[in-house]
Amino acid sequence: MEDTKDTKAGVEVMHHEEVLAQLPHGEDERPWYKQPELRKLYMLMPFLFLGSTTLGYDGSLLNGLQTMPAWQSFFHHPTGSHLGLLGAFPGFGGFAVLIFTPYVADYCGRRLGTGIGCCLVILGAAIQACPQASNPDAMFLAGRFIMGMGSNISNATCPLLITEVSHPRHRGRVTTIYNTVWYVGAILAAWTTFGTLNHVVGDISWRLPVGLQCAMPGIQLLTLWMIPESPRWLIAKGKYAQAKKILTKYHGNGTETDFVNWEFSEISQTIELEEAASSSSGWYELVRTPGNRKRCLLIILTAIFSQCSGNGLVSYYLSSVLNTIGITDPSNQAAINGGLTIWCWLVSLGCAFLVDRVGRRVLFLTAGVGMLVAFSIWTACSAVYAKTGDSGAGSAVLAMIFLFYGAAGFAWPGLTVSYTVEILPFKIRAKGLTLCFIGTSLAGIFNQYVNPIGLEALGWKFYIVYIVVLVLECLAIYFLYVETRGPTLEEIAVLFDGQDANVAGTTVPMERNRSVEASDDKA
Repeated sequence: MEDTKDTKAGVEVMHHEEVLAQLPHGEDERPWYKQPELRKLYMLMPFLFLGSTTLGYDGSLLNGLQTMPAWQSFFHHPTGSHLGLLGAFPGFGGFAVLIFTPYVADYCGRRLGTGIGCCLVILGAAIQACPQASNPDAMFLAGRFIMGMGSNISNATCPLLITEVSHPRHRGRVTTIYNTVWYVGAILAAWTTFGTLNHVVGDISWRLPVGLQCAMPGIQLLTLWMIPESPRWLIAKGKYAQAKKILTKYHGNGTETDFVNWEFSEISQTIELEEAASSSSGWYELVRTPGNRKRCLLIILTAIFSQCSGNGLVSYYLSSVLNTIGITDPSNQAAINGGLTIWCWLVSLGCAFLVDRVGRRVLFLTAGVGMLVAFSIWTACSAVYAKTGDSGAGSAVLAMIFLFYGAAGFAWPGLTVSYTVEILPFKIRAKGLTLCFIGTSLAGIFNQYVNPIGLEALGWKFYIVYIVVLVLECLAIYFLYVETRGPTLEEIAVLFDGQDANVAGTTVPMERNRSVEASDDKA
């Protein structure tokens, strides 16, 4: 390729359907770890995964802080609505910035957008760790607000970059792993607070784990320069030579293979078709077509189910739940929290490696049914304990909490982001992911205000609400969710838009057409 300018001629974009239709893939069939450049790419992925780890650390941190006498004393024993406010404020910050996140992702790029988010998270964490004793709430809440803004920006760009730079064969697995490492952050927070609770005296016992929130985004910020930009974003910005170079380096192991040419042509033509179809629709594009309306419905349902399936009770209010079954010792509660998060992570990580084998719908259904069964037993045993005080019933509740979160690990949170970005075409991918985060933020805020009130007023009877939600969740997954295993990111549009899909027309090679049709049948 002699011409290196950012022009379509310079990278030989072929618009002749009969040429591309006969193009052989020439894909390297070796495992990824035997392909030098692809191996380098995936070894860089953990640095992007830190965006989810940071979110998990914050999500579990409040649970650990609640067990600390120094924390309770400094913030005057925060309970009830006060505690709900502390928990919800990152959601407020994240929600406030959500309207801008797709523009950050689309105009600044996936990589620079991640860097902006990291800077805000570091600033917010530093502010949280240094409130004044005379008026601690204002500074702490300001820090949590800023951190919520940064977390949502980086989490709106990281999964886009991971999905769009990954090899088509590994896309589902790698993107699903991204959200499973949320648990790694939760584990770090749980055991950090457990350690400082038992071995550190004074305010440093809670300031230290709060300040450590700076570590992960700090590492991510320092390593972003090594990670390639999304070739799809580069193509959308007219930077064809750079995009072709990245695809050649990582998907062709430095060689411009037939597979690289086919992939580049499909991506570039599809983005061109999407641009022509959507013109200047903006946010309206999310609901302009029947296919997009179905995508939005699935995204909203996924966001709600990921937060409002009963998992919010344990994510933020495990201490209150354990109090209802007689486990009140702070050390025991912290140990249970740490053990639970490790268990959840192992299950979700294992399922991430199954996502391209068994499909998304199977994992969603397994999670929904498993959570429904475990939560129903959890509720029944809680009722028995409330009436009799039987220790066996309390132990059964604890066991069901572990089983419930194990079942949740089959799909939540692993598929929440990966399924969302998969079903969206490039033109609205950032906006659609923002819609997902709006849904999760609103559901999270609802959870953080309603759950403590419901638990305090109704005790175990409050769990019945989530049993109803889980029944509806299972029905929605069975009848509405579309299987996306098999096709490339561009070809998934066929499953939603049918013959109207903007997927480079008939340029999809014969074998890829068959994979789309097979997935459509399974859906």
